[in-house]
Amino acid sequence: MAAFERILVTGGAGFVGGHLCAALAEAYPQATRSLLLRPGERGGHEAFAAAVADLVDEAAIDALIARVRPDLVVHLAGQSSIGQAPHAAEMTWRANFHGSFALGAAVARHCPTAAFLFASTAAAYGASFRDGVLNEDAPLQPMDVYSRSKVAAESALSDLLAPKGRLIVARPVNHSGPGQRNRNFALASFAAQIAAIEAGRAEPRLMVGDLSKARDFLDVRDVVDAYMRLIEKARDLPASVSIFNIASGTAHRLEALLERLRGRAKAQFAIKVDSALLRPASDIASVACDATRLTEATGWRPRHDIDDMLQALLDDARAAETQAAPATS
Repeated sequence: MAAFERILVTGGAGFVGGHLCAALAEAYPQATRSLLLRPGERGGHEAFAAAVADLVDEAAIDALIARVRPDLVVHLAGQSSIGQAPHAAEMTWRANFHGSFALGAAVARHCPTAAFLFASTAAAYGASFRDGVLNEDAPLQPMDVYSRSKVAAESALSDLLAPKGRLIVARPVNHSGPGQRNRNFALASFAAQIAAIEAGRAEPRLMVGDLSKARDFLDVRDVVDAYMRLIEKARDLPASVSIFNIASGTAHRLEALLERLRGRAKAQFAIKVDSALLRPASDIASVACDATRLTEATGWRPRHDIDDMLQALLDDARAAETQAAPATS
């Protein structure tokens, strides 16, 4: 395992970050571990010290990197919802591109040999998904604000860090599972609505968008396992910039996934399409990626099947619903 002494994680207070910080703390117990938090932001793993700065404040980020001088940076922070990004284009570009640029430039100045893992997205391939299951050599044809900002960040980080550093660009497909409670994501929304219906706190009606689309889904725990394996191999990868898909290679129709959740539900409900949740007609029908390169480099394979992920997601939604319920006297 590569030995890292000073680890910095951005986005560690979020859904994926909580799982990843726990894994990093276990794998690198002797390292100094810092978690970037915005001013006023709360949360994060107890094994990480808060490093407070706004990612889009270049001066603050530069000062932080100069002080911490990480030898491993895991950059998860950004606008993560494809569906929400078009409604906040400026914020999406500031977070996903400008924030990444500021961080990459500071690392290049103060700790240029650091390993840097950037969580990009499989959505970077965009229109290329019309050709089927894609590997890393497929053309990047992003189709929305979110993926365009991620592709731009990939390019900027490659130029900034490649001369001396070790950049790993990860392109994960959609991932869900325990801890995802943001209703801007389809499966998390389904699970939260089901839990609320079961608890009698919502009408027996589940609101959905277009269920005809098919997507490659992974359990968040498998995505984090892939990140950890890439981090472990960071110093041994042959190229200064390495790109890896993180995917199962199989697309699942949202309609079928909802039916699997319905089969686990403890209450009956109707399904109603909400026009506000529908994506543009140009949205790709099926998305799936080939992760052969990742498997060959690290031995990674998914350990959790789609049913494991759905059950864990629903269990977590039920727990959250119980916590939210008013106390009885």
